[in-house]
Amino acid sequence: MKSLFLTAISEQMYKRRYSKRTIKTYLHWIAEYIRFHDKKHPSTMGDTEVESFLSDLVNRKNVAANTQAVALNSLVFLYREILKSPLSQSLNFVSSQKKQKLPVVLTHQEIKRFLEGCDAKHHLPCALMYGSGLRIIETVRLRVQDIDFDYKCIKVIDGKGGKNRVVTLAPELFDALRLQIKHAEYCLSLDNANPVFSGVWMPHRLREKYQHQSHSLPWQYLFPSNKLSIDPESGLARRHHLDEKQIQRSVRKTAIQVGIKKHVTPHTLRHSFATHLLQSGADIRTVQAQLGHTDVRTTQIYTHILQNGAHGVTSPLSRI
Repeated sequence: MKSLFLTAISEQMYKRRYSKRTIKTYLHWIAEYIRFHDKKHPSTMGDTEVESFLSDLVNRKNVAANTQAVALNSLVFLYREILKSPLSQSLNFVSSQKKQKLPVVLTHQEIKRFLEGCDAKHHLPCALMYGSGLRIIETVRLRVQDIDFDYKCIKVIDGKGGKNRVVTLAPELFDALRLQIKHAEYCLSLDNANPVFSGVWMPHRLREKYQHQSHSLPWQYLFPSNKLSIDPESGLARRHHLDEKQIQRSVRKTAIQVGIKKHVTPHTLRHSFATHLLQSGADIRTVQAQLGHTDVRTTQIYTHILQNGAHGVTSPLSRI
């Protein structure tokens, strides 16, 4: 049976218009925190218990700094917004010192093999992740109107951190994108003929401003799901976007089939985009803008890959 406490938190977060992904993540860490303390109710605990939980994540599970930060954010939300008993701003716990791994990057030849071996259903999403540097969630959340053929760009709306940006679009993908839009239009024609269909999900303010646009083509997801589902926020029948897990499985399977020995994930395609862009002569600020990084230091990890590799450095062994 699902916890009534966690269900109540979920309902509160939906009312406050948190994203489904954020709700899922916060509930996961709140549940982990409760299990760690033998299912004690959070209202009976506080700073000391939070500190021991966060320290355990590092001491026993060796989580990365970002993971520990997400767990902390989840508990800060729990105590400040739900229990109305904010945590101390000077919590004392063991901070993760786990170093960030260098990203896995494919060569141009490996990318070519990968895309040639990719199944037809997931070829376009993968090509967009590599060709435009999109995250997987940004890819599946694209709407038809986000594709701009005239200016050869893609509008990424409400990306990571709630930021918007404009990224490049390869003209080589125009034909495939136009076919995909035709598919989205076909799905919409079926849905509009279905009396239970309540339109595609739209952001709250825009939903109120453009009340009839949820049934229009521009607002439909570019990669629609193959069936209707119930929106957990409203309880209405909608057509969601393609599940990113399908793409994740497809990427791993394709990499194995084409003989790539590296650990390949959808994010590897984004890493490869950034690295190859730098190799082609693009400056670091341009790459930062394309990736949507707030801090240029995040983008600089790709320069480390180039510097630490063979580019411009001749091994002493070659001189023997």
